Amino acid sequence: MDNKTTLARNLRKNATIQERRLWNLLKNRQFHNLKFKRQQPIGDYIVDFICKEAKIIIEVDGGQHNEPENIDYDKTRTEFLNALGYKVIRIWNNEIYENIEGVIDILEQVINPHQEI
Repeated sequence: MDNKTTLARNLRKNATIQERRLWNLLKNRQFHNLKFKRQQPIGDYIVDFICKEAKIIIEVDGGQHNEPENIDYDKTRTEFLNALGYKVIRIWNNEIYENIEGVIDILEQVINPHQEI
């Protein structure tokens, strides 16, 4: 087993509260019957949530993602994932706590871009 796979497994076992809350809405094809996986290696990265059939990646971000070096890293990472055909959606930790309905609305808009919210 490679290091990325081991790290991904550890991240799944030690998910943040926010990741667990979002996973409870996405797992078992509960969201539009789409299959999401969590903490999946892609290239040099591990993504928080991925739906290969809809080509969506969801990243749950904490405040450290506002630091300049992380902004650059995330930009490079997003560009790589976009080049593979994925749409990357970034959701802040506090959004999951304070506005889970808004998070679902964002995901709905990505799945059904012509649907009015």
